[in-house]
Amino acid sequence: MLVLAACSGGQDAAPAAPAVTVAQPLVREVRDWDDFVGRFEAVQSVEVRPRVTGYLQSVHFADGGYVRKGEPLFTIDPRPAQAALAQARAQLARAEAILANARTELARSETLAQSRAASEEEVEQRRAAVRAGVAEVNAAQANVRAQQLDVGFTTVRAPISGRISQRLVDPGNSVIADQTVLIRIVSVDPIHFSFEGSEALLLKYQREGSGGTGSPVRVRLQDEASYVHPGRIDFMEPIIDPGSGTASGRAVLPNPDGFLKPGMVGRLQLAGSQPYRALLVPDTAIVTDASRRLVYTVDDEGTVAAKAVELGPLIGELRVIRKGLTAKDRVIIGGVQRARPGQKVDPKKGAIEAKAATETTRPDARTPQASSAEIVAPAND
Repeated sequence: MLVLAACSGGQDAAPAAPAVTVAQPLVREVRDWDDFVGRFEAVQSVEVRPRVTGYLQSVHFADGGYVRKGEPLFTIDPRPAQAALAQARAQLARAEAILANARTELARSETLAQSRAASEEEVEQRRAAVRAGVAEVNAAQANVRAQQLDVGFTTVRAPISGRISQRLVDPGNSVIADQTVLIRIVSVDPIHFSFEGSEALLLKYQREGSGGTGSPVRVRLQDEASYVHPGRIDFMEPIIDPGSGTASGRAVLPNPDGFLKPGMVGRLQLAGSQPYRALLVPDTAIVTDASRRLVYTVDDEGTVAAKAVELGPLIGELRVIRKGLTAKDRVIIGGVQRARPGQKVDPKKGAIEAKAATETTRPDARTPQASSAEIVAPAND
């Protein structure tokens, strides 16, 4: 009987509560960044065309080099333009001689008219001749200026500073004014980055007063792990594309060394919020229940409770919790698989380390809007 009683007592003993690690959420000042894919574009892009027709005589640049505004690029045979300028100057000299003679005749007529040796009608004719002579001189001077421009246009100069493409026409070929494309020049510093964002993000920016012109951005290239190219928004399209439901945006970035090239693809992060107080827990502490996201907490009596939470972006290994938790909750950060809601557990005190949060973050599928975040500073309790 004693042996049977002892065996019966062992079977009724309750199992030990599972051990779990708990910690309060990490409180930090956080800023959100929204992610976009886009492409670099030159701020200025020019197709250089000749202003005069003629034969290309020489080239003054190296293909792919950097040129400054006003530097000579091509020389077109200037002899036809110089001959036209000489002819215009001769016409000007002739008009000036005719005008001088007309003024002499007018002075003589006015003198004779005072002694009644010339009629008033003759004086008026001389005055009309002077006025016509002045008009001829003005026309001849304008023609000289036009021909001087044509002579100057025989030297094709860079309209902007920037990187130059390979030449499209070789010396010896005939070029036509305002038609033949000689070269292409693209500006280097600064450079634009164009992207498109959803209507939902645009509405968020408008309601929060963020994301507009002047907002900070940062860009990384395809082979870069971090966002090392800073810039600012300089344009937001005021119209939503009805077909795609997106709005175009553009950022301007400094590019003093010319490393960023038009046509390159990159990822842009736009500051989507002002710094705000946020709670962070390890992403491994998040439990998925159908469409809900849960966090297990432990009360003072060691009982597990499930709390539905709204997730924010991921910062390194830590997840921002937007709603559903308080800074005083004890969250299970270790042994989550052993915990069940309503069950007793043996909580062991742990800590959430801030070093698990880094600035190099990327969006993931569990946040509806593609966004990242960074820790700005510890929050004030």
